[in-house]
Amino acid sequence: MPYYITDPCIGTKDTACVDVCPVDCIHPRKDEDAFPAATILFIDPVECIDCGACVPACPVQAIYAEDDLPESQRVFVQINEVWYKGPAEAERLIGEYVTGAPDQMALDPKDRAAVHGK
Repeated sequence: MPYYITDPCIGTKDTACVDVCPVDCIHPRKDEDAFPAATILFIDPVECIDCGACVPACPVQAIYAEDDLPESQRVFVQINEVWYKGPAEAERLIGEYVTGAPDQMALDPKDRAAVHGK
């Protein structure tokens, strides 16, 4: 079951999840060229072993297993898949999400997670 990083990561991009991942499947890492331009982090569904170690490590509760993903965050499935094919397109989709959810994005990242019911 894949895991997805959702909107509380926008504006946070905390790498605590990267540090606990046993298979190095969360990107971009701070040492990767794509890190400065990335709006959020992404989980590689091919590399992920579904251990869930990243979930409690996230300080803004942005990571969900696919079965637990709130409906309002389902767009991040597509965004995650697109990022591994082309980061620029994923960033465009994130920009559309941010523009289309101004009330949600005005909240502190931790408060956004609470709105999702987590």
